[in-house]
Amino acid sequence: MTHAEAKERLGKLRQEIDRYRYEQHVLDALSISEAALDALKHELFQLEQTFSDLITPDSPTQRVAGKALEGFRKVTHTVPMLSLEDVFSREEADAWLLRVAKLGSGSVFDFFAEIKMDGLALSLVYRDGQLVEGSTRGDGRVGEDVTMSIRTIEAVPLALRQPSAREIDAFCKRHYGSINERRVRTFLRDLSGEIEIRGETFMTKEQLRSLNQLLETRGQPPLANPRNAAAGSIRQLDPSVVAERRLSFFGYTLIADAGTTTHEQAHEMIALLGVPQNPLNRFCRDLNEVERFHREVMECREDLAYWCDGIVVNVNNDELFRRLGVVGKTPRAAMAWKFPAEQGTSIVREIQVSVGRTGALTPVAVLDPVSLAGTTVTHASLHNEDEIERLDLRIGDTVIVEKAGDVIPKIIQVLPKLRTGKEKTFHMPKECPICGSAVTRREGEVATFCTNRECFAQELARLLHFVGRRMFDIRGLGDKIAEQMIQRGLVHEPSDIFSLTPGDLLTLEGFAELSSKKLVTEIQAHREVTLDRFIHALGIRHVGEETAADLARAFGTVQDFIETSKDDLLRIDGVGEVMADAILEFLHDRREQGRVQRLLQQVKVVSVIKRSTDLPLSGTIWVFTGTLSSLSREEAKERVRALGADVSESVSKKTSYVVVGEEAGSKADKARELGVKILDEDEFLKMVEEE
Repeated sequence: MTHAEAKERLGKLRQEIDRYRYEQHVLDALSISEAALDALKHELFQLEQTFSDLITPDSPTQRVAGKALEGFRKVTHTVPMLSLEDVFSREEADAWLLRVAKLGSGSVFDFFAEIKMDGLALSLVYRDGQLVEGSTRGDGRVGEDVTMSIRTIEAVPLALRQPSAREIDAFCKRHYGSINERRVRTFLRDLSGEIEIRGETFMTKEQLRSLNQLLETRGQPPLANPRNAAAGSIRQLDPSVVAERRLSFFGYTLIADAGTTTHEQAHEMIALLGVPQNPLNRFCRDLNEVERFHREVMECREDLAYWCDGIVVNVNNDELFRRLGVVGKTPRAAMAWKFPAEQGTSIVREIQVSVGRTGALTPVAVLDPVSLAGTTVTHASLHNEDEIERLDLRIGDTVIVEKAGDVIPKIIQVLPKLRTGKEKTFHMPKECPICGSAVTRREGEVATFCTNRECFAQELARLLHFVGRRMFDIRGLGDKIAEQMIQRGLVHEPSDIFSLTPGDLLTLEGFAELSSKKLVTEIQAHREVTLDRFIHALGIRHVGEETAADLARAFGTVQDFIETSKDDLLRIDGVGEVMADAILEFLHDRREQGRVQRLLQQVKVVSVIKRSTDLPLSGTIWVFTGTLSSLSREEAKERVRALGADVSESVSKKTSYVVVGEEAGSKADKARELGVKILDEDEFLKMVEEE
């Protein structure tokens, strides 16, 4: 990137970040996710590190965002409440340490690592041991006086606890030689003067669930997540509303002449004073221990009672911390090592078009690499031409990309105000990019299709779909091998793979005698398949895993399925006109009939028990959303299916129950909107056990 391009990019990033941060901190109505905003801030910080002469005093990296809200008295912080530099990988953490180590040459670096709570930062000021003022961070220098609201939080002591003489002796003994013992004893004994404790107020996941149930009974809208709930609660002008919401608090900073010399000691002293702190926080001797702590917290974060989005890493030695100083509004000696984001920002460099098993052309965005959910993402599906128009996406746009778990990355939003004027409009091709045949868009459908049914891309996609984990589950037959099989003429359709011999595979690149035998053995071990997997493997348009399971339970045998009529199909819940027509089009097509018959000569399809109308949950439709703690969602689905229920992936008026786990998404909101019965995990388990 040239200096001129960097200057233009920095200007646009600063303008957009300022707008989003105003939405977040002043209006409490952020229009993009916090992860996406973090990604924009991270890009800004990294770019400013490369082009340091372009850093401006008004850059978002040089100040903490937010203004005191009207309706609260303004509070000026005696010591600014600073923001932290974000890092997202071990490489970035190493780079941070290298920078501070150069400034602290010859110093010994150890660390105190804390859980980065996803709540709202607060300052508590005590005078002679009594709580006299509580305030929010605001813009870092001026916050909002929320003392009356804070007084309702039971975790916040109204008067600091007086440690016993034995506790003071034990503290001094533990830290002998590394503290100013006289000052420590005087401080803990007298608690005189002004003492400031900073920390995070937050709402637990369970409390949010209970609160939303209460709000629902009142006809009020639910709160989106624990962080918004905490921020919105503490800003209530009516303290009785805050009290009802039962917020929690963990302290993490002590500002006072207390005689301590390390961050670890300050945390211990905060606890002695009666202010709770996170028990998971720990001392780390080096960055390797910090990394292990980060990994441990990330692995157990779903089981924690609260939301967290990473860890905070502090240089433990207070004097070294102060000596390293502040750059802009960020202390050099601390960083926030965040968990891999599920959303981030990137730039669309190109749009390529792939061809699927049904011949549908799918535009795919080629992105600048972005780290999401622990993986590096460079491509995102755009689905179809209508989706590109809906997003108003152009080649060269800055976009928000989302990836949740194993879900394919997708672009969820374009940031048009970051455009330079050089972006290009995308148009779907008039010919198949693989075989050159004409393409068509069927009336009433959003997809564009290749008209050549023998297109290589379609054959390859069908074969890969057929051997997939939820179809025939044949391991070891990946993209490159399948591509060679088709190119060499060994496989023309899925049934051909069951006739392959080790000798056939020896003609393929990368195969030796042992690997050839291994793959053939794997293929032969999967000649038997259940009806639902068989139907799914056929690759019929609009028929996914759930529908295949519904069809299998409705018909029981493969022959009954093959001989079905439209009336039979329409009697199955979840099968509408479009899907029924697609199934019949497939089953009545002579070419597909031949493929199915040849496949049935090679495999055995295991019939399933037809759906009974006498089972306890017959006629009900269930939707599952969020994470369940005692069983997986797949296990939960099987429990209700065994009792005669149908499972759907979407909520409609026909839905009977929606089971909501942790971090449930929009399906729960849709259920409330439609008045569908919502069950938590305990209620669900009790119901199915009783049945």
